Amino acid sequence: MASVTSLTASVHQRLASALSAALPETADADPLLRRSDRADFQANGILALAKKAKANPRELATRVVSQVVTGDVIGDVEVSGPGFLNVTVTDRAITENLAARVADSEGRLGVPRAEHPGTTVIDYAQPNVAKEMHVGHLRSAVIGDAVVRLLEFTGENVVRRHHIGDWGTQFGMLIQYLDEHPHELDHKAGQDGAVTGEEAMSNLDRLYKAARRLFDADEEFKTRARRRVVDLQAGDPHTLATWQKFVDESKIYFFSVFEKLDMEVRDPDIVGESGYNDMLEETCRLLEESGVAVRSEGALCVFFDDVKGPDGNPVPLIVQKSDGGYGYAATDLSAIRDRVFNLKADTLLYVVDARQALHFRMVFETARRAGWLNDEVTAYQLAFGTVLGKDGKPFKTREGETVRLVDLLDEAIERASAVVREKAQDLSEEEIAERGAQVGVGAVKYADLSTSASRDYKFDLDQMVSLNGDTSVYLQYAYARIQSILRKAGDVRPAAHPELALAAAERALGLHVDAFAESVREAAAEYAPHKLAAYLYQLASLYTSFYDKCPVLKAETPEQVENRLFLCDVTARTLHQGMALLGIRTPERL
Repeated sequence: MASVTSLTASVHQRLASALSAALPETADADPLLRRSDRADFQANGILALAKKAKANPRELATRVVSQVVTGDVIGDVEVSGPGFLNVTVTDRAITENLAARVADSEGRLGVPRAEHPGTTVIDYAQPNVAKEMHVGHLRSAVIGDAVVRLLEFTGENVVRRHHIGDWGTQFGMLIQYLDEHPHELDHKAGQDGAVTGEEAMSNLDRLYKAARRLFDADEEFKTRARRRVVDLQAGDPHTLATWQKFVDESKIYFFSVFEKLDMEVRDPDIVGESGYNDMLEETCRLLEESGVAVRSEGALCVFFDDVKGPDGNPVPLIVQKSDGGYGYAATDLSAIRDRVFNLKADTLLYVVDARQALHFRMVFETARRAGWLNDEVTAYQLAFGTVLGKDGKPFKTREGETVRLVDLLDEAIERASAVVREKAQDLSEEEIAERGAQVGVGAVKYADLSTSASRDYKFDLDQMVSLNGDTSVYLQYAYARIQSILRKAGDVRPAAHPELALAAAERALGLHVDAFAESVREAAAEYAPHKLAAYLYQLASLYTSFYDKCPVLKAETPEQVENRLFLCDVTARTLHQGMALLGIRTPERL
């Protein structure tokens, strides 16, 4: 059993049946059910139906109410206002539905899998070879990882792609310099012979700066470096072998950063710009032969009626430059061909900075004109905004430099460790360090994911690691508090008692837990992790209210103790699963 019918679905089904009975000609009418603060649910669909049938909406609503079956799921239904239906569900239905979610043998809390899953290729976490990752790389990685988790959990076939920057003119400079200074990438490996990511990037950074200085100062070296670019593009074995050293060295660093971010990045999923090199010529030929692209001043271009420069002249997408070199467009279009025809994707999802929106709009439209994208195969840019500093400007160091991602994560972990140490009661230093990493990285991820991807957000570590407000620490603390209660219960186990009446705070919590599957499905369908984050924050807030108003271990009867422990348990399971879908850990103790 993986799927549990939610209370929303059950109420919807009963109201739809009552509507059909009251108005047989509206067999497929939607009662337009939603959660309400006036009752458990409100149905608004009768107003439109009454208008269509030229009937009095209150009279029609009264007829519908007379057809509603009550007792098992619906406890009470009444007409409100001009013809709304206010619906209250039974306490028994709330408890029984939650019990069914806990009993899910697959541990999915009743979240269904897609009946007809498609294949989505998601392009995210795209660092550049031989360059340090900075705060600008954070959002693509974190948002992409959460969307992958959501899609996979709901049953989609997901193919991950990390389109790293590993090709281009700078590599001629780097390769030539390393050829002439062969020991520049030598390491002082640790005792176990391993090289850390920091050491790998330190070497690359030093080498890049030295190569750039020589390139700018020495015309003869510059000429040799440019010749080396030609060798690289032509596939010269020695040049490719040296290039591979840069890629391998960079991957050591990438993996260390992604590990710190608590993200799984697998080597086979890294297919950089170089991975499509052999397809570029054919991509250009196909576009030119089909008339999608035309030669203009020697370059192969695609023009668009609605893309014009400040002078009013069309701004083309340049697929091949006049000197024969290939631009980003050729690589991106080749990637689309590969993902559609080789990987058999029906959805291509790109988690890329909003500032690249025009480029991707032109690339997608070119692919549609070429017939590579159509009604069955779609491409979508999940465009994200900018990370801002407290001053509301793009996040920089005091010196005006871009903030290194590793430095940012280290500071978050340090701040979080201080919070954990302050709250820690019986944690060792090793446990404090482990929890500090989980809380710190979780705080950074949650601040990003709780904001709609398209919006900018302010990076404020003080707020991120706060125990108060909409933070991951607040959610993690709610989870740890529940685990503490379950431990204190000793031999008394959580058990559902559907026969018990529920207090208002218990009802509110139970109804919200029951909406988990719908929240996950909506977040996955809309590529909107922030909607799941909002659900989880509301869940933690409702639990806090329940905890304040409803004694658990000191409840009035043994049955009530077990039932409230059960509410604690199902809330903890939901928090744990929901946070995992955002890529955030929930420590048992804080």
